[in-house]
Amino acid sequence: MKKKIKLFEVNSDQQEKNVINQVLKSGFWASGSGVGNVNRFEEKFSKYIGSKFSVAVNSGTAALHLALSLIDLKNKEVILPSLSFVSTAHAVVYNGGRPIFADVDSKTLCIDPENIKSHISKKTRVILPVHFGGMACNLDTIKKICKDNNIILIEDAAHAAGASYKKKKIGVHGDAVCFSFHPVKNLAMPNGGAITLNNKSSLKSRKNLLTKRWCGISNRKGSTYDITELGWNYYMNEFSAAIGLKQLKKLDKVNKIRKKIAKRYCEEITVENKMPFNYECSYHLFWIRVKNREKFMKEMNRNGIETGIHYNPIHKMTFYAQKQKLKITEEVGKEIVSIPMHPNLTENNVDFIIKNINKSKYV
Repeated sequence: MKKKIKLFEVNSDQQEKNVINQVLKSGFWASGSGVGNVNRFEEKFSKYIGSKFSVAVNSGTAALHLALSLIDLKNKEVILPSLSFVSTAHAVVYNGGRPIFADVDSKTLCIDPENIKSHISKKTRVILPVHFGGMACNLDTIKKICKDNNIILIEDAAHAAGASYKKKKIGVHGDAVCFSFHPVKNLAMPNGGAITLNNKSSLKSRKNLLTKRWCGISNRKGSTYDITELGWNYYMNEFSAAIGLKQLKKLDKVNKIRKKIAKRYCEEITVENKMPFNYECSYHLFWIRVKNREKFMKEMNRNGIETGIHYNPIHKMTFYAQKQKLKITEEVGKEIVSIPMHPNLTENNVDFIIKNINKSKYV
């Protein structure tokens, strides 16, 4: 049985193994206070991004939850795309807000700024765009919409570690920007996430997030402490941070490999509707749209190529079931397929993937 070409695959080497052993031997595996490797990772990540501060957490979902907790969302609305992982919407609900789903641009699958405008109401507090697949949203237009309507911009950059928008790293544009470091992401850890902060109250926000990150604990003096507000057990552990420090050093290198693969997909795959090429994109994933998704995915699986679906539209799910129509999102939701995208792919792998997609009768 031939080895299947994976949709995603962790990229690691002896460096990660060495730091894991170092953390194991140290006996210092985790601290809610966020010291050691966690603190070093926050400093290095902020410097890499160019943000004022960053706060490391244990997942992208935690990052979204905490970032949105900085705002009073009770009975307020947050505009976001329906084409995203469900955590984007869950984080709004966790904080007492109401998700308002907007349609996406058919070329990039990022939120459509014109559609955002049609959903703004007196209750809108936040716009929450998703940099889909690592492709930056139209941030200039979205920022103007926020400024004109006194709305806060928080970005979901779960796919966008290392991506840029007009030569500035994703992570410096919004008031808060949320990252995921899941094992399949461009910057991989056993699990992790981060929030970068960029507005005038960043220092105050950072202190607030650090308190909420570890169960609401504050005013620590030795072994005594106080609880001043509700918090969660969201701190990053030392293993993840140690791996993250190594992954951060090679992030640009692995993203360059992803872009090289994406360029070949764009130029050589004959499917009309596919992810466009943009050198500032981080290419966490690469999508195409096909006529018969079920049969196409089964065919690829038989040929040893793993594929996936990113994503089923959130507004059509039972928990969120809404009557609103999002034309492009709903069309895409029936046709989208993610094909293998990771830096471990060989030239032969890429040749094989392109050949099999182009000869399929289901595209």
